[in-house]
Amino acid sequence: MIGDYTYDQFFSILAMQGFAGLILFSVFVLMALGLAIIFGQMGVINMAHGEFMILGAYVTWGVSLFVTSFAPALFPIYFFIAMALAFCASFTLGVFVEWAMIRHLYRRPLDTLLATWGLSLILQQTYRSVFGAREVGVSLPDWLMGSLPLTDIIEVPINGLFLMALTTIIATAVALLMYKSRWGKQVRAVTQNRVMAGAVGIDTKRVDRMTFGLGCGIAGIAGSAFTMIGSTGPTAGQLYIVDTFLVVVFGGAGSLIGTIASAFAISQAQSTMEFFLSGSMAKVLTLLTVVGILMLRPQGLFTLKIRR
Repeated sequence: MIGDYTYDQFFSILAMQGFAGLILFSVFVLMALGLAIIFGQMGVINMAHGEFMILGAYVTWGVSLFVTSFAPALFPIYFFIAMALAFCASFTLGVFVEWAMIRHLYRRPLDTLLATWGLSLILQQTYRSVFGAREVGVSLPDWLMGSLPLTDIIEVPINGLFLMALTTIIATAVALLMYKSRWGKQVRAVTQNRVMAGAVGIDTKRVDRMTFGLGCGIAGIAGSAFTMIGSTGPTAGQLYIVDTFLVVVFGGAGSLIGTIASAFAISQAQSTMEFFLSGSMAKVLTLLTVVGILMLRPQGLFTLKIRR
């Protein structure tokens, strides 16, 4: 016996909480990937990142309503259409925001933080005015419903498995884009030495704009995925923005491997402790542990050599 649980019950609880942690890990990775790209390459603290996520969620909800009403034959595959449209909507808004506001605030981190925080409030009110204050949810196709029994006690939801598979595909695609493509080489060149990158003919302003748009587009995909595990409201993005920044800073700004490792560690710790403690206490203990580690290693788990 372990407390009030038998050994079988205790290890089954750990397994189910571990799987719940993997679902939370998937959301953290999708959110933090875009933020790590933006913060690591441009040094922009984007406090409106959660609102780009919610834009993707609302696009998915809109596509769900449209397909249900006008094209029911597409319902089994509408989620893939919705994710593509969510990426396009968040990417387009991100490119516009970079052109209209962010490009005027480079190398002014405090001003950028305040400006994007103001943008987040504007977007929240816009969503509230357009979509209403009530939370909304999407209808999932039948193939995403239900669960798979692993043992007599442990069952895993199918939408959670799909979310983890989606995260794996997106993370792999981003890694290939950043480390294997010509554009990715330009991004890394600008990150490591902006002046030299400009001197050899790289359009650093265009790289910044497309990078910001890509980060926001990935947040849109995260919002689309988020609709599978929770409802969407105008302020829902703020529930994840602190955890997302924590993941990025703990993993090391600009490091994709660090972001993934940090998201895994934080999500598993929170999920496991939430069962035995309250949710707020689990967050407090996780935050204290991360702060303690950052005091010993302020650069995060993984670092990039950057010449400023």
